[in-house]
Amino acid sequence: MEKPGLPSGTRDFGPETMIQRKYILSIMQQVFESHGFGALETPALENLKTLQGKYGEEGDQLLFKVLNSGDFLSKADNQWLAEKNSKALAPSISDRGLRYDLTVPMARFVVMNRDKISFPFKRYQMQPVWRADRPQKGRYREFWQCDIDVVGANSIVSEAELIEMYQEVFAQLKLGVVIRINHRGILDAFVPMAGSLEAWQQFMIVIDKADKIGSDGVVKELNERGLCNTVAAWEFLEKTQELPTNEDKLAALRSFADGLNNQEFKERLVRGVFDISKILTLVESNQNVHLDVSLARGLSYYTGTVMEVVVDDGKVPADFKIGSIGGGGRYDNLTGMFGLKDVSGVGVSFGLDRIYDVLQAAALLPSAGTEKHESCLVCAMDEACLDYAYDLCNRLRKQGEKIELYPGTPKLKKQLEYANQRNFGSAIIIGDSEMEQKTYVMKNLVTGAQETRKFPQ
Repeated sequence: MEKPGLPSGTRDFGPETMIQRKYILSIMQQVFESHGFGALETPALENLKTLQGKYGEEGDQLLFKVLNSGDFLSKADNQWLAEKNSKALAPSISDRGLRYDLTVPMARFVVMNRDKISFPFKRYQMQPVWRADRPQKGRYREFWQCDIDVVGANSIVSEAELIEMYQEVFAQLKLGVVIRINHRGILDAFVPMAGSLEAWQQFMIVIDKADKIGSDGVVKELNERGLCNTVAAWEFLEKTQELPTNEDKLAALRSFADGLNNQEFKERLVRGVFDISKILTLVESNQNVHLDVSLARGLSYYTGTVMEVVVDDGKVPADFKIGSIGGGGRYDNLTGMFGLKDVSGVGVSFGLDRIYDVLQAAALLPSAGTEKHESCLVCAMDEACLDYAYDLCNRLRKQGEKIELYPGTPKLKKQLEYANQRNFGSAIIIGDSEMEQKTYVMKNLVTGAQETRKFPQ
């Protein structure tokens, strides 16, 4: 007999866990809708040509590809099949894949429906995504993202609003966070120092790992990759990052811009500094918004502001380590990949699974195991009472009550044990006398108090 199991990197969620996950989702939905964002859902499957080339080489390797329906080898390239060249063979046996994130499917939707939607298009989307990554703590192969995006608006006001929505959600979840922000224009200023766009991209990959490998590790890897010219760039970023305030960092960047000879990259840096300064001015409370000049995430499609959310809360155990729980940025060119040019976009994502793990570690989740539900269980003493109980349930539901009928008539003790196990707040008991008198008994399972009520008309 086969022992049941789950694919690596996936999980089941029982009823109690789902109560807690829905608690998080409900807070997000309330905040999203209060800012005028509408809901969107897209299919789990996308055409591979929609997904490929949007996340960089590493992202393409992490795409889950789905074999073509039927005889998937019927159109296979025989040469690659014989040579067992899986990378070259893949396009002939798979033309679909599981979505890697929610941003690219959203951009596809906008392009396909540009004549039906109003701009600026403000949408939220809360659905699972899949990545063929190595499973580890806080990193799963199937996980949920909760995205908010504004498409068709160039104003930096959108970035400020998204940051404040981050603040609102985590305030309601009672979780302390730091929102790190940076700008592509600031990082672009180091392209001349790197010598080429390719070298600069390698530089970005290395400094993005600074939290994991440390400053010495960054310098070592830059030298190993032959990027010796960029060590000075890293040292400047590191020195700037150590300055105590956002204003001090902005001042250092302005001074650096004055010394740049390349006009194009000087203008990019000046624009980046201006945008960050404007965001910090607009955000009503920016104490937890920190300029991180080394933040270099998702630069394959981010073109302006980039941001990342990390936990900063003493309630989380010191030995609990997890990466970012949210992030995003401006992606002015994304819809252009699908033929719709000159449409600006900016968006951020909440990582539901990591947020859940953090809240659980900090004991900030509602306790589904001890809190009594608002629901009520209806118990019938015997088969003769079951029809009466069924009718009662329907009538009470129409009045807005949360009612469940126990499916059968075992001893009352067993039915009440079930009610306690399921954390029902009350139980209705139906016997012969209740049927005769057209009444029912409501028993409070917390206090033990009972009340006789008339059968609803």
